[in-house]
Amino acid sequence: MNVKLTVSKEDYLKAIAEAESEEGGVIAATIARWMEVTPPAVALALRRLRRDSLIRIGRNRQIFLTGAGRRISDRLRMRHHLIERMLTEMLGMEWYKVHDEAERLEHAVSDDLERKLVEKLGAEGACPHGNQINKSAAERRKLGQMLLAEAQVGRRVKVVSLYERHQPLLQYLDGLGIRPGVQIGVLSRNSDGTLTVSLGKRPVNLGEAAARRAWVEAE
Repeated sequence: MNVKLTVSKEDYLKAIAEAESEEGGVIAATIARWMEVTPPAVALALRRLRRDSLIRIGRNRQIFLTGAGRRISDRLRMRHHLIERMLTEMLGMEWYKVHDEAERLEHAVSDDLERKLVEKLGAEGACPHGNQINKSAAERRKLGQMLLAEAQVGRRVKVVSLYERHQPLLQYLDGLGIRPGVQIGVLSRNSDGTLTVSLGKRPVNLGEAAARRAWVEAE
């Protein structure tokens, strides 16, 4: 099959794969929210991807990548992943900044550069945010992971990974000391919807939106 790929098509395929990994089922509204674009723009993009046999639409309008669509998204996600690791491990950039840089650079990575980065960094391992390529929300839960917002009061948990698409939130969490590998005590759920956690001996209040952007595992 000879499909003409564009940056836009690659971005949509990667967004579908990433949303699937973070949230499970993906519908058009998920993609509109994920990419911050209008529903008509998503509808047009999905028609093109479906025409090119890169996605299929299942029951309840759920979106699935085909084998061809998955291969394209996997390649782009690997390049994004390698760029993030290059920026932190080789260039020392702050971990909460590298996602946006990788979004700009990922489409320009050649096969040769990808091979060199794999040789230097290895093909395995988590990105600076703790995320691994193609690990779905269901697979995370099978491993005993949960969202911080779901953690049991009175338990200690370790941050495994963080939602990486919103730099201001990542920078805010970093300022609190919340990053992959950090241990957190879950102190209370409050009537205003916030979650009180402890970082060392210091209590911190987190809004539900922030607490739903961190995957944790119980110690």
